[in-house]
Amino acid sequence: MKLYLDPGHGGTDSGAQGNGLNEKDVTLKISLKIQEIFTKKYENIIIKMSRTSDISKSLSQRTNEANAWGADFYLSIHINAADSTTAQGYEDYIYSGLSTTSRSASYQDIIHQEVTKVNGLIDRGQKKADFHVLRESSMSALLSENGFITNAHDATLMKQASWLEKVAQGHVNGLAKAFNLKLKSNPVSVPSTPINPVPGTLFKVIASSFKLKENAEERVAFLQGGGIESFVKTTTISGETWYRVQAGAFTTRENAEIRLAEVKNAGITDAFIVVENDSASAGNAADGNTAPGKSENAPPKSGGSSGNDSPGTQGNNDGNGEPAKSGDNAGNDVPANSGNDKNNNTPPPKVTPNITIFGPTYLSPEQMNQFVKKVNPSAPELGSFYQKFGAAYGIRGDVAFAQAILETNYFRFTGDVGREQNNFAGIGATGSGKRGASFETQETGVLAQLQHLYAYATPKALPGQYPLVDPRFHLVDRGSAPTWTSLNGHWAVPGNNYGQSILNLYEKMINSA
Repeated sequence: MKLYLDPGHGGTDSGAQGNGLNEKDVTLKISLKIQEIFTKKYENIIIKMSRTSDISKSLSQRTNEANAWGADFYLSIHINAADSTTAQGYEDYIYSGLSTTSRSASYQDIIHQEVTKVNGLIDRGQKKADFHVLRESSMSALLSENGFITNAHDATLMKQASWLEKVAQGHVNGLAKAFNLKLKSNPVSVPSTPINPVPGTLFKVIASSFKLKENAEERVAFLQGGGIESFVKTTTISGETWYRVQAGAFTTRENAEIRLAEVKNAGITDAFIVVENDSASAGNAADGNTAPGKSENAPPKSGGSSGNDSPGTQGNNDGNGEPAKSGDNAGNDVPANSGNDKNNNTPPPKVTPNITIFGPTYLSPEQMNQFVKKVNPSAPELGSFYQKFGAAYGIRGDVAFAQAILETNYFRFTGDVGREQNNFAGIGATGSGKRGASFETQETGVLAQLQHLYAYATPKALPGQYPLVDPRFHLVDRGSAPTWTSLNGHWAVPGNNYGQSILNLYEKMINSA
């Protein structure tokens, strides 16, 4: 089960305020505790949080991220407020356009019951509303309002760590029951007294090491795009310079383990903890807060990144930051015809951060079309065009299809580009209402997208099988983005997580095939 967990507000948006509290702080504490309980005690659940620190993030960024990731459930944690200081209690919401017999309504029944069992608040009931996160999320979603920050009774509870944990546990109990989640056979237990071997000890979370600084910076951009603060630290291992991505330094192992779980849930499976004694920097680290600390001198532990490079290289990297070679293409040239039939004779690719734009198409046109119609039944059937032009240019046509789904919100065209433009990749749509290019037919629109991808993937001349229809082909820095994640900052600006969002959606397509 994939849970998108959304602590309301954040950064410059404090949310509701009252009794010395900010909504953004309370929602983050509850959400981090929900994540901690699930990570340590339950099987078969992956959590992606809209933020894990005090950062700003728009509502559309949150729902777009959840949709692209392919979440099974969207849980948004909020705190209520009112003009009257007497208003108090708990309530939760599903989208107003849903019936009381919908799947979301059944989930709401279960979660509401479990939360109200333990939170000690007046039960204000189950409700519906036209909130953005409920309306624009493609999966079942629930928004909970956990008391009134403007009420003295409720606010007093919000200041108690024990109450925050009860609220988190109530949400966990509800979701576990709704999705039939199982407890781990050996759940992780955390000592009530944090373990600090020596005064000044820091527990540093390392999210891989790289020989190329730009690869480390790309990893930082990926993590920060998911709301995980991180930065690059230089270290020397066996006389060589390496660039480590540090995602926090903590004074307790408990908080470091929580951050480690967040990093691993984001897809960085080889992250690990380094324990160092640094009394000079430990004073800057606190419960749940990070500190820079000194430059690390210990090599990654066995089972971590092993001093090689990004985990996406799958052991095929020579330590110089080159893309992984998966047997079809190294990202430097155009492979032979990469078409595929509906029987999936081509094995599914390993979806890693370094997966190349060039490569075979795995999904059939029928599988592509069926996937998008599960969300938007009126979506056009374009799968055959992506297979056709993918084969012509040696591009992964099904990943390009995932890109189109991301750009058009499942072909619902909720952004600047209109349905009538047949522009499925936002070519020329640079924001602020600029609608971009238009194409006469759907087929021409797909062809333009694949040509634009070709321009980014290689400096070689465009094959002459089809006429050039991409109006911005010659504006591209040719060959500057041979992988999907390297489209970040090129196709989409700033687009720190653009390529990753495409690949997350593509992985969901493969899993549903």
